[in-house]
Order: sequence, then C-alpha cells, then structure tokens
Amino acid sequence: AVPMGTSTKEDTSKFLDKNTRLKRPLSPHISIYSWSIPMMMSISHRGTGVALSSGISLFALSALVLPGDFASNLEVVRSLSLGPALIYSAKFTLAFPVAYHTFNGIRHLLWELSGSDFSGSVLLAGDLFTNMQYPGI
Repeated sequence: AVPMGTSTKEDTSKFLDKNTRLKRPLSPHISIYSWSIPMMMSISHRGTGVALSSGISLFALSALVLPGDFASNLEVVRSLSLGPALIYSAKFTLAFPVAYHTFNGIRHLLWELSGSDFSGSVLLAGDLFTNMQYPGI
C-alpha cells in the first residue's frame, strides 16, 4: 500500500529541523511584536471581561453568604462614613470596566457587521472609542 501523505511525526520533524537550521526560536516571544492601539484595546477588552465576570460572581456569592439583605449590608457600608473621594473612586472603579467593555464590544460588533478589512479603520475606530471613554484626552 502507498501512504496517502506524510505523518504528523514526519511533518513535525521537518518543521523542527528547518527552524533549527534557520536558527529560529522554538516559539516567538511577545517582545517581537510591535505594540499597537488595537492590540492593547483587545487585551484590555479581555481583561475587563474577566474582571466583570469575576466581580459579578463574587457579588452573587456574597449575596448568598452574607447575613441580612442588601439594604442592611448597604447600611453597614454607610455607617463606615467613608469620605467622598473614596466613594467616587470606588464608583469609578466599578463603572469604568463596564463602560470600556460595552463601548469596545460595540466597536467589535460594528467591525464584524461591516465586513471591514481592518486596515486604517482599526486605528480610527480605536481613537474614536478611546475619546468617547476619556473625553479629556
């Protein structure tokens, strides 16, 4: 019987021999990539998604575990007499990932629906949505 093609073992061996001969690294390191706005926005989108999922899960778990209802737990926080700077910082810490993830998700959705080739429009859309989230920049 004649073999249909090369085996995976043979392909892997050829690939590794070629890379060794050309003195290529086994796996490219992140340092070879040039950082760009779309790359950072994609990483941030994933990070905010993980943070939001974790936060919602922790909030739900704490609602099940903590004694009392939400109103009594909110009263405990109010009784701490935290200053306005800390309160506004906490609100920003909660609101920023929601806003960023929402705007960035809309941006991705629009790109997918438009069928764009992601050329120059990527940087333009990244700048646009960054400026919508940070009006002072």
